[in-house]
Amino acid sequence: MAKLTIADLKKIKEKVHKEMSLRDGDRRVKVTVHMGTCGIASGAKEVMDTLLQEIETAGANDVIVTTSGCMGLCSREPLVTVEVLNQAPIKYEYINPNKMRQIFKKHILAGEIQTPFVLAKGSEVNK
Repeated sequence: MAKLTIADLKKIKEKVHKEMSLRDGDRRVKVTVHMGTCGIASGAKEVMDTLLQEIETAGANDVIVTTSGCMGLCSREPLVTVEVLNQAPIKYEYINPNKMRQIFKKHILAGEIQTPFVLAKGSEVNK
């Protein structure tokens, strides 16, 4: 393995800061990719990578990306929750990279819930 240079370390730092900026702040949309062991085994990592790539390509700076563990519905993984400000959360099931692209473009950017992929609407607890 080649030794890392200072330039390599700076590139890694910039990449991490860029990805973390998607997870911080007060934004219009929060997207949670459920990444428990079952989710990761079902493809949640690829879904997350696709989401981050779509956000970067679109230049969307009003989207927070976060992760969570298993929500107890392992047979429906990968699961993604989209929370648009002042709207009920939408939980999507059986998500793959192509479905994530569609959810990003149509729901997150255009406000059109992708009904064929919806598992549930709303929150488990009253706020």
